[in-house]
This record gives sequence, structure tokens and C-alpha cells, in this order.
Amino acid sequence: MSGHFVRPDVRAFLDFLNAQTGPKMHELSAQDARMMMTAMGSLAEEPLGEIAVVRDLSIPGPEGVIPARLYDARENRSAGPVMVFYHGGGFVIGDLDIYGPYCAEAARQLDMPVISIDYRLAPEHRFPAAAIDCEAATRWIAGSPAELGLQVTGLVTSGDSAGGNLTIVTTMALRDNPAAVPVIAQHPIYPVVSDSDDWQSMRDFAEGYLLTADSMAYFHAAYQADAADYRGAPIKFSQHGMPPSLVTTASLDPLSDQGIAYYEALKAAGVRAEYRSADGNIHGHITLRKAIPSSQADVAGNLAALKAIIAEIMAEA
Repeated sequence: MSGHFVRPDVRAFLDFLNAQTGPKMHELSAQDARMMMTAMGSLAEEPLGEIAVVRDLSIPGPEGVIPARLYDARENRSAGPVMVFYHGGGFVIGDLDIYGPYCAEAARQLDMPVISIDYRLAPEHRFPAAAIDCEAATRWIAGSPAELGLQVTGLVTSGDSAGGNLTIVTTMALRDNPAAVPVIAQHPIYPVVSDSDDWQSMRDFAEGYLLTADSMAYFHAAYQADAADYRGAPIKFSQHGMPPSLVTTASLDPLSDQGIAYYEALKAAGVRAEYRSADGNIHGHITLRKAIPSSQADVAGNLAALKAIIAEIMAEA
């Protein structure tokens, strides 16, 4: 380990993880990498917990049905905003089940429906397939279709890692071509916003902190994002007119500098933005709350900050 502050429970988890033998994720096929993430999630994340509504949805998309899942802490819900969540996993791995416990927690803490989107994955579906699906699904939700069973008055976009990218680019798309209701806030969590690996945090945490430089290269090769397109490298494009934003990172994350740079880009564009860092924690911690118990406080703090932002926005409306 480096001289950077590492929480005791994070150190214990990393020591366990780094002692494991066998191939690393970047040495596996996409299918095997997905199985590895599923296996880790079942061991490292908290269970779903009490939640009134868990309902699968089938959203029509331009390339076929987009699976999604609705979480709500209330059986009945009056008109109001909805969070749309885009999972992480480098555009290659991740699914509704792995992120179910986090989405249920967000639904409880925010007292708001949360809809998780199961977009197409690379390398079977390369850039910009994921972004196309997320935009299409979000526009469908915004229209309050009968199949959804909710009257949506506004959108809160959120996601982690690759899903942080999808949060930003979906919000940008709806800024430039508005949906039936507006995005009132966005919450990208340790987002990937650039095609460059020339970041100090990428050098500092290239190996030994769960997400590695090799796995980032693996994900980039699979997705093949075009940095000349806003969906490939959103930090290179204007952030003017974006909604109030909560950007969160982890101090031991190779992507932390990207998240900080994105927050600074929002501020430079005059966007109301807040920033929180999970100091001493790693990439992926929102789905590692059993393995890293202190992550629960990070998640709770982030959601409390987001809830306050949303309440302020609603009061101003």
C-alpha cells in the first residue's frame, strides 16, 4: 500500500482481495468477468432489505426492449420526481441484481421511486449502445407511460463509474433536447468522464485498489468510446445549463481526479454543484457495504446531501 490514508476495513478487504489467486478480471472473457462481479457482489454487498415495491419493467428502445427495475419504499405514490439509475461496470459488466440493494437503499433514503436501467453491454454492443439505451429509457420514464404506473414530475439521474458517465451524457442529451419533464438534479458517482489515462490518481492507484489501470484498459477496448463524441468524453464538452449536481468520488480510486475535474468543470460553467469524497475508500464502494461496513456512512451521507439538494429545488419550483 502507498502512503495514502486507507481505512482499516478497506485495508482488510483489499488485503483479502489481493491475496486471491487465479486470473484477474482483465484476463477473462466478458461473460466470465460478469460472473466474477456477480460472485463478488453476493459476498460483498448488503441484502436488498425491506422495500415495498420491486417490479420489473420492459422499456421499448430503438434496438429492442430495455429491461429495468422499479424500487419504491411506498406501495402508493403521488406525483413527484423519480430517480433513474445507470449501473457501473465499465460498460462491460454489472446488472440489475448487483445494484438492487443500492437502488433499494436510495429509494428508502430519498423517499422516491428509483428505476434501474439494464442497458446493453460491450463488447457485444459497443459505443454508443449504452448511452442510446439510457437516453431512450429515461425519455420513456419522463413521459409517465401507463405501464410505469407513476406520474413523473421530474428526473434525478444517477449512476456510478460507467454509470456516472451515462448519468452525465443522458443529462446532457435531455438538456439539449428536453424530455416531457426536466432533469432536476444529477448525481454522478466516481464517474468516468475522459478517454485519457493521464491523471495522477490513475498513476497512484493503478494496481491494488480493486479498479486497476489494466481493467480500465480492458473496459476501454471493449466499449471503444469515441472521444470526439460528447458521450465518449463528456468533460471535453460544455456543461453550461446542467442541473444542480452532486459529484462524489473515493480518494483511493484511479478515477478520483476525473470526478474532481468534472466537478470543477460544472462550477466553471456556473452550475450549482456540490462535491463529496469518500476519504480512505475505493472505487465501487456503494456495492461493497458488507465487505466495507464504513461504506454505508458514505452512501448515507451522499443520499442525505442529494435529498437536501432535491428539497431545495422543489421549494424553489
